[in-house]
Amino acid sequence: MSISIHPSVDRGVSKGAPGFARGTLRCLCASNPVQVKVDSQVAFNHACGCTKCWKPAGALFSVVGVVPRDKLAVVANGHKLKIVDEKAPIQRYACSECGAHLFGRIENKDHAFYGLDFIHTELSDDAGWEGPGFAAFVSSIIESGTPPSKLTEVRQTLRERGLEPYDCLSPPLMDLLAAQSAKLKGTYREA
Repeated sequence: MSISIHPSVDRGVSKGAPGFARGTLRCLCASNPVQVKVDSQVAFNHACGCTKCWKPAGALFSVVGVVPRDKLAVVANGHKLKIVDEKAPIQRYACSECGAHLFGRIENKDHAFYGLDFIHTELSDDAGWEGPGFAAFVSSIIESGTPPSKLTEVRQTLRERGLEPYDCLSPPLMDLLAAQSAKLKGTYREA
């Protein structure tokens, strides 16, 4: 029997619609929801097991990806947004009423992901978003209460859903982080 990962993963991972490049995210409030317009397809969308990312009720993982910072705009009820943890590298903006994270932003200009905002496409009713392509920080679900004995089954379920599990980010994203670190240290070389 497989484990429930996240509603969008359990129903089958979707492929993005060709040419899709616009959607609106809405918090979970029944009235006056925070709305965020995104003028881009999501990239690097993935199931994330970290304890910082927002997860819908009952989900073991979040599903989060990135869009260019200049393609994201708060268009309604932005006064309800608050930063969840101002000391975290990713400033996660959540609705102060329902708790849903609308986007996360990195303010450190030296960070490899500066200029990208993290979003949860499940907060959009628009069809066409790219589904997750891998799973990150899988071992971290232990920190949120999953027994370590379940991790083999969790990894098997992720693979069955087409998501390669990693205990960090995917290799291309880890390469970006390492390249930025090398640039800052002065040791970066092009091939």
